[in-house]
Amino acid sequence: MLHRRRRSWPWLALAGLAFCALIEVAHASTTIADPGAFLEQTERVRTTDHPRFVLMLAQMRNEAPQMSAGQQWYLRYLEAWQTAFEGDAGKANMMLRDVMEHSGDITLKAKASALLMHNLGLNNHYEEAFTLANQLVSELPDITDKLARFTVLANLSQLMTAAKQSDLGFKYASLMEETLPPGESLCNPLALEIGALYESKQLTSSSPTLQQGIDTCLAAGQPVFANTLRLVKGDLYLSEGQSAKVLDLVNRMLPSINANRYYAHVRAAQVQLALASEKLNDDNSARKAALTVLNISGPDEISDALKDAYGVLYRIERKHGNIASTLSYYERFVAQDKGYIDGISARTLAYAAVQQHTLAQKLETERLSKQNSILRLQQALDTKAVETSRLYITLLLVVLVSIVFWLLRIKRSQLRFKMLSYHDGLTGIFNHQHFVSEAERVLRVLDKRHGGACLISIDLDHFKQINDTHGHATGDVVLKHTVALCKRQLRPTDLFGRLGGEEFGILLPDCSQEQGMAIADRIRTAIEATPVSSDGGLVAFSASIGLASTDSCGYELQRLRKEADAALYRAKRTGRNRVMTDTESDGLVSV
Repeated sequence: MLHRRRRSWPWLALAGLAFCALIEVAHASTTIADPGAFLEQTERVRTTDHPRFVLMLAQMRNEAPQMSAGQQWYLRYLEAWQTAFEGDAGKANMMLRDVMEHSGDITLKAKASALLMHNLGLNNHYEEAFTLANQLVSELPDITDKLARFTVLANLSQLMTAAKQSDLGFKYASLMEETLPPGESLCNPLALEIGALYESKQLTSSSPTLQQGIDTCLAAGQPVFANTLRLVKGDLYLSEGQSAKVLDLVNRMLPSINANRYYAHVRAAQVQLALASEKLNDDNSARKAALTVLNISGPDEISDALKDAYGVLYRIERKHGNIASTLSYYERFVAQDKGYIDGISARTLAYAAVQQHTLAQKLETERLSKQNSILRLQQALDTKAVETSRLYITLLLVVLVSIVFWLLRIKRSQLRFKMLSYHDGLTGIFNHQHFVSEAERVLRVLDKRHGGACLISIDLDHFKQINDTHGHATGDVVLKHTVALCKRQLRPTDLFGRLGGEEFGILLPDCSQEQGMAIADRIRTAIEATPVSSDGGLVAFSASIGLASTDSCGYELQRLRKEADAALYRAKRTGRNRVMTDTESDGLVSV
């Protein structure tokens, strides 16, 4: 979600703006001979030389009274692009709708629609964004202007990737390579392909594709796209625990980021500085960067950047024993985290994604149809001998395909039966037997390398009343909903199983008791705050949670389960809807 920045830039940037203002005055006195050509030139430099783009835009404003109506609408679109670039999505969207509804230019309407769709997606208005995306894809065959088509495909790729449809994001980026406008490089489509690969977790910081994208964009004079890919590399460094490399990378990027003043990059760089500095125990630098993120963000904004910033501040204040500040930042951290849980309807998003798959297949079918027409003409010139040979080859291929098909079916059936033997039929998570087996294996590994772990026992409060009051079908919905909420709080390495009825178990490897308590409380909060719908009404429910740690119980699963269950029963006795550990007595309540 983008908002206008609410504080001024540092003095160095202000000095640069003052210098730009002097240049604008000098340019204003020069009359533009061909406004149409000048507007096209202005659009081409918006990402290659953004400071120059800003100057040219200011010069065009002075020429606006002498421009034609079509040229004025073109200028309006470029101003909307710059407004979105600066972070004021609300104002930019109003300007873009004005261009779409009143310009009367098909090409300009396509560009404005693409940018509006992108802004709506960034602000989590997915239903409206996908509606616009469907319209753009259906109109794509009629868009003959190469730059407009290129722009539409670019924004479709970004929207699909942001909506976790990485395969579609990659597909639209690949289509961009087939319709490169004059003067465009492979930087833009390559950056979008890398973004899709990053979202689908197919990249590491050392991936050659990532460095190739950075080098391509630098060679093409595209600093904005190059910085986007560098920030991707910074995120990968963070996930790999290479904090020192993050600091070095971001500090080398900052001059370029400050020069282009792209709001998303400014904030992302500060988030990475905060997280890396925290890992390196440089609390002052981490606090400064995190506070910078808060200062440049909107007051009511919900974003991943703010969640990370509040998380850094909360952990630093807790480390230094500042209880009041710790609680304040923790509440804001939880509010940001909860904002994602209460996000858009998954059903609406899935429906829109299916529509996009269908439309993307239509584009692919049109391209294949043209190729098939050429093949049919070639086949008409083949001789009878070639046709006979082709028939024999076809029969052989049919036999081979049939064999492969049956082998695949057998293999898939084997894998399916194996999966069913390991997973609970209702919720899809590990069943009791497989959870115990996997947990014992992981604990043995942790014992050998002296790693810590926590075992969480979860039991839904008054679940029998839900079944008796609303029926077993609603009870099943509650169980599946609980599993979905828990999964959002867990890491890929965590083990999650249904132990029976409404009881669940979670093993958190490489997790201290304090970290385990934080995860358990997030699960409890999510369950309490997210009721399910039943017969037009809402069914609210809660959970009691017990936690045991290897620090106090050792690595024997039976002992851990016994202590976690004992803590769970203490949570039940002391009022339910709470978390208790194996080290707490009935008189101590953990919430």
